Amino acid sequence: MPTDAPTRRKCATSEVNRLLLNTDPEYARLRSEIEDLTDVETARGFAAAAPSVRTIPVVVHVVHKTAAQNISDAQIKSQIKVLNEDFRRTNADASKVPAVFQPLHADCNIQFKLATKDIFGASATGITRTKTNKSSFSFNDAVKSSDKGGADPWPARRYLNIWVCQLGGGLLGYAQFPGGPSATDGVVILNTAFGDTGTATDPFDLGRTTTHEVGHWLNLFHIWGDDGTGCKGSDHCADTPNQASENFGKPTFPHISCKNGPNGDMFMDYMDYVDDDAMFMFTAGQAMRMNATLNGPRKLLFQPLPKFPGNLGPSKTKKPAVKKLQVELRDRFKHPTLKADGVYGEQTEQIVRGFQEKRQDAPWKLPVNGKVGKRTWIAIFA
Repeated sequence: MPTDAPTRRKCATSEVNRLLLNTDPEYARLRSEIEDLTDVETARGFAAAAPSVRTIPVVVHVVHKTAAQNISDAQIKSQIKVLNEDFRRTNADASKVPAVFQPLHADCNIQFKLATKDIFGASATGITRTKTNKSSFSFNDAVKSSDKGGADPWPARRYLNIWVCQLGGGLLGYAQFPGGPSATDGVVILNTAFGDTGTATDPFDLGRTTTHEVGHWLNLFHIWGDDGTGCKGSDHCADTPNQASENFGKPTFPHISCKNGPNGDMFMDYMDYVDDDAMFMFTAGQAMRMNATLNGPRKLLFQPLPKFPGNLGPSKTKKPAVKKLQVELRDRFKHPTLKADGVYGEQTEQIVRGFQEKRQDAPWKLPVNGKVGKRTWIAIFA
Protein backbone atom coordinates (compact mmCIF):
# COMPACT_ATOMS: atom_id res chain seq x y z
CA MET A 1 0.00 0.00 0.00
CA PRO A 2 1.33 3.49 -0.84
CA THR A 3 2.32 5.28 2.36
CA ASP A 4 -0.08 8.15 1.60
CA ALA A 5 -3.03 5.96 0.58
CA PRO A 6 -6.30 6.98 2.26
CA THR A 7 -7.59 4.65 4.96
CA ARG A 8 -11.01 6.33 5.45
CA ARG A 9 -13.47 7.31 2.75
CA LYS A 10 -13.54 11.02 1.97
CA CYS A 11 -15.79 12.51 -0.72
CA ALA A 12 -15.97 16.21 -1.60
CA THR A 13 -19.28 16.22 -3.51
CA SER A 14 -21.11 18.04 -0.71
CA GLU A 15 -18.44 20.75 -0.64
CA VAL A 16 -18.73 21.23 -4.40
CA ASN A 17 -22.52 21.42 -4.09
CA ARG A 18 -22.37 24.05 -1.34
CA LEU A 19 -19.85 26.12 -3.27
CA LEU A 20 -22.04 26.16 -6.39
CA LEU A 21 -25.18 26.95 -4.39
CA ASN A 22 -23.42 29.93 -2.82
CA THR A 23 -21.87 31.30 -6.01
CA ASP A 24 -24.16 30.34 -8.92
CA PRO A 25 -27.83 31.44 -8.77
CA GLU A 26 -28.56 29.51 -11.97
CA TYR A 27 -27.34 26.30 -10.32
CA ALA A 28 -29.59 26.88 -7.31
CA ARG A 29 -32.58 27.43 -9.61
CA LEU A 30 -31.85 24.31 -11.65
CA ARG A 31 -31.35 22.20 -8.54
CA SER A 32 -34.82 23.20 -7.36
CA GLU A 33 -36.32 22.34 -10.76
CA ILE A 34 -34.57 18.97 -10.78
CA GLU A 35 -36.01 18.07 -7.38
CA ASP A 36 -39.50 19.06 -8.60
CA LEU A 37 -39.02 16.80 -11.63
CA THR A 38 -37.83 13.99 -9.38
CA ASP A 39 -41.04 14.23 -7.37
CA VAL A 40 -43.11 14.01 -10.57
CA GLU A 41 -41.15 11.01 -11.85
CA THR A 42 -41.33 9.24 -8.50
CA ALA A 43 -45.11 9.61 -8.53
CA ARG A 44 -45.16 7.76 -11.88
CA GLY A 45 -43.41 4.76 -10.33
CA PHE A 46 -40.28 2.86 -11.33
CA ALA A 47 -41.88 0.71 -14.01
CA ALA A 48 -43.11 3.80 -15.87
CA ALA A 49 -39.98 5.90 -15.33
CA ALA A 50 -37.48 3.14 -16.15
CA PRO A 51 -39.19 0.59 -18.40
CA SER A 52 -35.95 -0.63 -19.95
CA VAL A 53 -32.21 -0.76 -19.28
CA ARG A 54 -30.29 2.30 -20.47
CA THR A 55 -26.58 2.41 -21.29
CA ILE A 56 -24.55 5.50 -20.42
CA PRO A 57 -21.54 6.23 -22.67
CA VAL A 58 -18.40 6.86 -20.61
CA VAL A 59 -15.10 8.55 -21.35
CA VAL A 60 -12.27 8.09 -18.85
CA HIS A 61 -9.59 10.80 -18.74
CA VAL A 62 -6.39 9.49 -17.18
CA VAL A 63 -4.33 12.46 -15.97
CA HIS A 64 -0.91 11.31 -14.80
CA LYS A 65 2.46 12.61 -13.70
CA THR A 66 4.10 9.25 -13.02
CA ALA A 67 3.99 5.94 -14.86
CA ALA A 68 2.07 4.33 -11.99
CA GLN A 69 -0.64 6.99 -12.24
CA ASN A 70 -1.09 6.17 -15.94
CA ILE A 71 -3.34 3.23 -15.12
CA SER A 72 -3.84 0.42 -17.63
CA ASP A 73 -6.75 -0.15 -19.98
CA ALA A 74 -7.42 -3.34 -18.02
CA GLN A 75 -7.84 -1.38 -14.78
CA ILE A 76 -10.21 1.04 -16.52
CA LYS A 77 -12.28 -1.80 -17.98
CA SER A 78 -12.46 -3.45 -14.57
CA GLN A 79 -14.13 -0.31 -13.26
CA ILE A 80 -16.77 -0.35 -15.99
CA LYS A 81 -17.46 -3.99 -15.09
CA VAL A 82 -17.90 -3.07 -11.41
CA LEU A 83 -20.29 -0.24 -12.28
CA ASN A 84 -22.41 -2.58 -14.37
CA GLU A 85 -22.53 -5.20 -11.62
CA ASP A 86 -23.37 -2.69 -8.89
CA PHE A 87 -26.04 -0.80 -10.83
CA ARG A 88 -27.65 -4.02 -12.17
CA ARG A 89 -27.57 -5.87 -8.82
CA THR A 90 -25.36 -8.63 -10.21
CA ASN A 91 -22.50 -7.94 -7.78
CA ALA A 92 -21.12 -11.14 -6.25
CA ASP A 93 -21.41 -9.75 -2.70
CA ALA A 94 -25.13 -8.91 -2.99
CA SER A 95 -25.84 -11.91 -0.76
CA LYS A 96 -24.18 -10.04 2.12
CA VAL A 97 -27.05 -7.54 2.32
CA PRO A 98 -28.87 -8.29 5.61
CA ALA A 99 -32.09 -10.25 5.11
CA VAL A 100 -34.25 -7.40 6.36
CA PHE A 101 -32.85 -5.09 3.65
CA GLN A 102 -32.78 -7.66 0.83
CA PRO A 103 -36.28 -6.71 -0.47
CA LEU A 104 -35.06 -3.12 -0.90
CA HIS A 105 -31.94 -4.02 -2.92
CA ALA A 106 -32.69 -2.81 -6.46
CA ASP A 107 -31.61 -3.39 -10.02
CA CYS A 108 -31.32 0.23 -11.20
CA ASN A 109 -31.79 -0.62 -14.91
CA ILE A 110 -28.65 1.44 -15.64
CA GLN A 111 -25.45 0.22 -17.24
CA PHE A 112 -22.25 1.74 -18.61
CA LYS A 113 -20.02 1.35 -21.66
CA LEU A 114 -16.81 3.03 -22.75
CA ALA A 115 -17.62 5.35 -25.65
CA THR A 116 -16.90 3.84 -29.06
CA LYS A 117 -17.32 7.09 -31.00
CA ASP A 118 -16.31 10.67 -30.34
CA ILE A 119 -18.74 13.54 -30.79
CA PHE A 120 -17.93 13.77 -34.51
CA GLY A 121 -18.66 10.07 -35.05
CA ALA A 122 -15.07 8.90 -35.35
CA SER A 123 -14.07 5.59 -33.72
CA ALA A 124 -12.82 5.99 -30.16
CA THR A 125 -11.74 3.89 -27.20
CA GLY A 126 -13.45 6.03 -24.56
CA ILE A 127 -10.06 6.59 -22.88
CA THR A 128 -7.85 9.70 -23.02
CA ARG A 129 -4.40 10.04 -21.50
CA THR A 130 -2.87 13.36 -20.46
CA LYS A 131 0.60 13.94 -19.00
CA THR A 132 0.59 16.62 -16.30
CA ASN A 133 3.18 18.47 -14.25
CA LYS A 134 0.81 18.65 -11.28
CA SER A 135 1.72 16.47 -8.31
CA SER A 136 -1.90 16.27 -7.20
CA PHE A 137 -5.34 17.82 -7.65
CA SER A 138 -8.10 18.89 -5.26
CA PHE A 139 -11.85 19.39 -5.71
CA ASN A 140 -11.36 22.79 -7.39
CA ASP A 141 -11.94 21.20 -10.84
CA ALA A 142 -8.46 22.00 -12.20
CA VAL A 143 -8.16 18.41 -13.42
CA LYS A 144 -11.07 19.11 -15.80
CA SER A 145 -9.19 21.80 -17.74
CA SER A 146 -6.18 21.46 -20.04
CA ASP A 147 -5.26 25.06 -19.17
CA LYS A 148 -4.85 24.02 -15.52
CA GLY A 149 -2.87 20.84 -16.05
CA GLY A 150 -5.79 18.50 -16.57
CA ALA A 151 -7.89 17.27 -19.49
CA ASP A 152 -10.89 18.97 -21.08
CA PRO A 153 -14.17 17.04 -20.94
CA TRP A 154 -15.99 15.55 -23.86
CA PRO A 155 -19.46 17.14 -24.23
CA ALA A 156 -21.01 16.54 -20.84
CA ARG A 157 -24.58 16.34 -22.11
CA ARG A 158 -23.60 13.35 -24.27
CA TYR A 159 -21.05 11.47 -22.10
CA LEU A 160 -20.27 10.66 -18.50
CA ASN A 161 -16.79 12.14 -18.03
CA ILE A 162 -14.63 10.43 -15.40
CA TRP A 163 -11.23 11.90 -14.54
CA VAL A 164 -8.74 9.55 -12.87
CA CYS A 165 -5.80 11.33 -11.23
CA GLN A 166 -3.73 11.82 -8.10
CA LEU A 167 -5.91 13.57 -5.51
CA GLY A 168 -4.49 15.24 -2.42
CA GLY A 169 -5.73 15.66 1.12
CA GLY A 170 -6.89 12.07 1.55
CA LEU A 171 -9.62 12.62 -1.02
CA LEU A 172 -10.99 9.54 -2.81
CA GLY A 173 -13.25 11.34 -5.24
CA TYR A 174 -16.01 13.83 -5.92
CA ALA A 175 -18.81 14.45 -8.38
CA GLN A 176 -20.99 17.29 -9.61
CA PHE A 177 -24.73 16.98 -9.12
CA PRO A 178 -26.93 17.43 -12.21
CA GLY A 179 -27.64 21.09 -12.88
CA GLY A 180 -24.05 22.32 -12.63
CA PRO A 181 -21.85 23.93 -15.28
CA SER A 182 -21.25 21.77 -18.35
CA ALA A 183 -17.51 22.53 -18.36
CA THR A 184 -17.04 20.82 -14.98
CA ASP A 185 -19.73 18.14 -15.11
CA GLY A 186 -18.58 14.64 -14.26
CA VAL A 187 -16.77 12.52 -11.69
CA VAL A 188 -13.19 12.60 -10.36
CA ILE A 189 -11.58 9.51 -8.80
CA LEU A 190 -8.23 8.84 -7.09
CA ASN A 191 -6.16 6.59 -9.33
CA THR A 192 -5.55 4.02 -6.57
CA ALA A 193 -9.30 3.76 -5.88
CA PHE A 194 -10.33 3.08 -9.49
CA GLY A 195 -11.35 -0.40 -10.59
CA ASP A 196 -10.44 -3.64 -8.83
CA THR A 197 -7.05 -4.49 -10.33
CA GLY A 198 -3.73 -2.81 -11.14
CA THR A 199 -2.93 -0.01 -8.68
CA ALA A 200 -6.27 -0.26 -6.81
CA THR A 201 -5.34 -0.24 -3.11
CA ASP A 202 -7.09 -1.80 -0.10
CA PRO A 203 -9.51 -0.85 1.47
CA PHE A 204 -10.73 0.96 -1.67
CA ASP A 205 -9.79 -1.66 -4.24
CA LEU A 206 -13.18 -2.95 -5.41
CA GLY A 207 -14.27 0.00 -7.54
CA ARG A 208 -16.93 1.20 -5.12
CA THR A 209 -15.59 4.76 -4.94
CA THR A 210 -16.69 5.25 -8.54
CA THR A 211 -20.05 3.60 -7.83
CA HIS A 212 -20.52 6.09 -4.97
CA GLU A 213 -19.52 9.13 -7.04
CA VAL A 214 -21.59 8.12 -10.09
CA GLY A 215 -24.50 7.85 -7.65
CA HIS A 216 -23.96 11.53 -6.82
CA TRP A 217 -23.69 12.38 -10.53
CA LEU A 218 -27.12 10.77 -10.90
CA ASN A 219 -28.50 12.91 -8.04
CA LEU A 220 -28.09 10.69 -4.99
CA PHE A 221 -27.15 12.30 -1.68
CA HIS A 222 -25.13 10.75 1.12
CA ILE A 223 -27.39 8.35 2.95
CA TRP A 224 -27.20 10.23 6.27
CA GLY A 225 -28.27 13.55 4.72
CA ASP A 226 -25.08 15.54 5.46
CA ASP A 227 -26.38 17.16 8.66
CA GLY A 228 -23.52 16.25 10.97
CA THR A 229 -25.11 14.06 13.64
CA GLY A 230 -28.43 15.91 13.80
CA CYS A 231 -30.66 13.00 12.73
CA LYS A 232 -32.73 15.51 10.73
CA GLY A 233 -30.94 15.38 7.37
CA SER A 234 -32.47 13.51 4.46
CA ASP A 235 -31.23 11.79 1.32
CA HIS A 236 -34.77 12.15 -0.11
CA CYS A 237 -35.22 8.39 -0.35
CA ALA A 238 -38.05 7.03 1.78
CA ASP A 239 -36.62 3.51 1.95
CA THR A 240 -33.26 4.41 3.50
CA PRO A 241 -33.40 4.53 7.33
CA ASN A 242 -32.61 7.81 9.02
CA GLN A 243 -29.09 7.66 10.45
CA ALA A 244 -26.95 10.02 12.49
CA SER A 245 -23.83 10.33 10.36
CA GLU A 246 -21.46 8.52 8.04
CA ASN A 247 -20.11 5.07 8.88
CA PHE A 248 -16.48 4.13 8.27
CA GLY A 249 -14.60 0.87 7.95
CA LYS A 250 -16.53 -2.38 8.34
CA PRO A 251 -19.45 -1.93 10.77
CA THR A 252 -21.28 -4.84 12.34
CA PHE A 253 -25.00 -5.25 11.67
CA PRO A 254 -27.08 -3.88 13.26
CA HIS A 255 -25.57 -0.46 13.89
CA ILE A 256 -28.23 1.66 15.55
CA SER A 257 -28.44 5.47 15.53
CA CYS A 258 -31.22 8.09 15.50
CA LYS A 259 -33.51 5.58 17.27
CA ASN A 260 -33.63 3.54 14.04
CA GLY A 261 -33.58 0.12 15.71
CA PRO A 262 -33.94 -2.79 15.53
CA ASN A 263 -32.33 -2.81 12.06
CA GLY A 264 -30.28 0.37 12.38
CA ASP A 265 -28.26 2.11 9.68
CA MET A 266 -28.18 0.85 6.11
CA PHE A 267 -24.40 1.23 6.24
CA MET A 268 -23.91 -1.28 3.43
CA ASP A 269 -25.47 1.19 0.96
CA TYR A 270 -23.13 2.56 -1.70
CA MET A 271 -23.86 6.13 -0.52
CA ASP A 272 -22.38 5.63 2.95
CA TYR A 273 -18.65 5.94 3.75
CA VAL A 274 -17.74 2.32 4.60
CA ASP A 275 -14.89 0.40 2.97
CA ASP A 276 -15.38 -1.05 -0.50
CA ASP A 277 -15.92 -4.60 0.77
CA ALA A 278 -18.61 -3.43 3.21
CA MET A 279 -20.93 -1.72 0.68
CA PHE A 280 -23.07 -3.67 -1.76
CA MET A 281 -26.50 -2.13 -2.49
CA PHE A 282 -28.68 0.63 -3.90
CA THR A 283 -32.32 0.79 -2.78
CA ALA A 284 -35.41 0.99 -4.96
CA GLY A 285 -35.83 4.61 -3.89
CA GLN A 286 -32.32 5.45 -4.97
CA ALA A 287 -32.88 3.67 -8.29
CA MET A 288 -35.98 5.80 -8.79
CA ARG A 289 -34.09 9.04 -8.15
CA MET A 290 -31.32 8.11 -10.58
CA ASN A 291 -33.75 7.20 -13.34
CA ALA A 292 -35.66 10.43 -12.77
CA THR A 293 -32.38 12.21 -13.46
CA LEU A 294 -31.92 10.23 -16.68
CA ASN A 295 -35.43 11.27 -17.73
CA GLY A 296 -34.67 14.92 -17.05
CA PRO A 297 -31.35 16.78 -16.84
CA ARG A 298 -29.33 13.86 -18.26
CA LYS A 299 -31.75 12.67 -20.97
CA LEU A 300 -29.50 13.85 -23.83
CA LEU A 301 -27.14 10.99 -22.99
CA PHE A 302 -29.49 8.79 -24.99
CA GLN A 303 -30.61 11.15 -27.73
CA PRO A 304 -28.81 11.59 -31.06
CA LEU A 305 -27.60 14.98 -32.22
CA PRO A 306 -30.01 16.80 -34.52
CA LYS A 307 -29.36 15.77 -38.11
CA PHE A 308 -27.02 18.13 -39.94
CA PRO A 309 -29.16 19.98 -42.51
CA GLY A 310 -26.30 21.02 -44.77
CA ASN A 311 -24.22 24.18 -44.60
CA LEU A 312 -26.05 27.23 -43.28
CA GLY A 313 -25.03 30.81 -43.93
CA PRO A 314 -26.41 34.33 -44.36
CA SER A 315 -29.74 34.26 -46.14
CA LYS A 316 -33.00 36.23 -46.20
CA THR A 317 -34.97 33.01 -46.65
CA LYS A 318 -36.59 31.45 -43.58
CA LYS A 319 -35.40 27.92 -42.84
CA PRO A 320 -36.54 25.55 -40.04
CA ALA A 321 -32.93 24.48 -39.40
CA VAL A 322 -31.90 28.10 -38.86
CA LYS A 323 -34.71 28.55 -36.35
CA LYS A 324 -33.58 25.43 -34.46
CA LEU A 325 -30.06 26.83 -34.45
CA GLN A 326 -31.23 30.24 -33.22
CA VAL A 327 -33.26 28.71 -30.38
CA GLU A 328 -30.19 26.78 -29.21
CA LEU A 329 -27.96 29.88 -29.39
CA ARG A 330 -30.56 32.02 -27.65
CA ASP A 331 -31.50 29.67 -24.82
CA ARG A 332 -28.46 27.52 -24.14
CA PHE A 333 -25.71 29.99 -24.98
CA LYS A 334 -27.46 32.98 -23.43
CA HIS A 335 -28.19 35.32 -26.33
CA PRO A 336 -31.65 36.49 -25.23
CA THR A 337 -31.94 39.23 -27.86
CA LEU A 338 -31.53 36.79 -30.75
CA LYS A 339 -34.83 36.44 -32.58
CA ALA A 340 -35.62 32.87 -33.63
CA ASP A 341 -37.22 33.81 -36.92
CA GLY A 342 -35.45 31.29 -39.16
CA VAL A 343 -33.60 34.03 -41.08
CA TYR A 344 -29.78 33.78 -41.01
CA GLY A 345 -29.19 37.48 -40.59
CA GLU A 346 -26.29 39.60 -39.39
CA GLN A 347 -26.90 39.00 -35.68
CA THR A 348 -26.99 35.23 -36.12
CA GLU A 349 -23.79 35.38 -38.16
CA GLN A 350 -22.00 37.44 -35.49
CA ILE A 351 -23.07 35.09 -32.71
CA VAL A 352 -21.94 32.04 -34.69
CA ARG A 353 -18.61 33.71 -35.38
CA GLY A 354 -18.16 34.45 -31.67
CA PHE A 355 -19.02 30.84 -30.85
CA GLN A 356 -16.43 29.63 -33.35
CA GLU A 357 -13.73 31.93 -31.98
CA LYS A 358 -14.05 30.28 -28.55
CA ARG A 359 -13.61 26.78 -29.98
CA GLN A 360 -10.31 26.85 -31.83
CA ASP A 361 -8.65 24.15 -29.75
CA ALA A 362 -9.06 20.38 -29.96
CA PRO A 363 -11.39 18.66 -30.35
CA TRP A 364 -13.43 21.40 -32.01
CA LYS A 365 -10.99 23.29 -34.26
CA LEU A 366 -13.83 25.30 -35.76
CA PRO A 367 -13.41 27.72 -38.67
CA VAL A 368 -14.15 31.36 -37.92
CA ASN A 369 -16.34 32.25 -40.86
CA GLY A 370 -19.75 32.89 -39.32
CA LYS A 371 -21.23 29.97 -41.24
CA VAL A 372 -22.48 26.67 -39.87
CA GLY A 373 -20.80 23.65 -41.39
CA LYS A 374 -21.02 20.16 -39.91
CA ARG A 375 -18.39 20.67 -37.19
CA THR A 376 -19.97 23.91 -36.01
CA TRP A 377 -23.43 22.33 -36.05
CA ILE A 378 -22.20 19.43 -33.91
CA ALA A 379 -20.39 21.78 -31.51
CA ILE A 380 -23.52 23.88 -30.99
CA PHE A 381 -25.80 20.92 -30.29
CA ALA A 382 -23.31 18.67 -28.45
